[in-house]
Amino acid sequence: MSIALARSRYRQAQSANAAEVDNPHEIIMVTLRELERSLSVLSTSFGEGVKAPDEHTSRALTAIYILQSSLDFEKGGDIATSLFQLYEYSRQQILALMRRDPEAQIESARDCITDVLSAWRQIGPEVGGKPS
Repeated sequence: MSIALARSRYRQAQSANAAEVDNPHEIIMVTLRELERSLSVLSTSFGEGVKAPDEHTSRALTAIYILQSSLDFEKGGDIATSLFQLYEYSRQQILALMRRDPEAQIESARDCITDVLSAWRQIGPEVGGKPS
């Protein structure tokens, strides 16, 4: 089996196993959970002084992009602006980590995302999301 074929089959299997989510609240919930998970892995690697895993770096940056691009600044007002700034802070910390900047605040970024995730879970029932 060629590497390209193996990679193709792996991607097909991976996409088939992905949870189908059609509720907008749940989509954000899943994205926040994945971001928190990747930031936890990055924080651990940073604390141990090892190179951050590329997979989690990419996942975290992708999650941040999804979260930032999903914000509605007209309806969300100051909350949307604050969330955008928080996501941007997290993105900047990931970039600092990638540069191996000893001042990277990746744990702080993870803690901020954990707080957002907790708040998102609490509003779920109010907006028709499933409790997680």
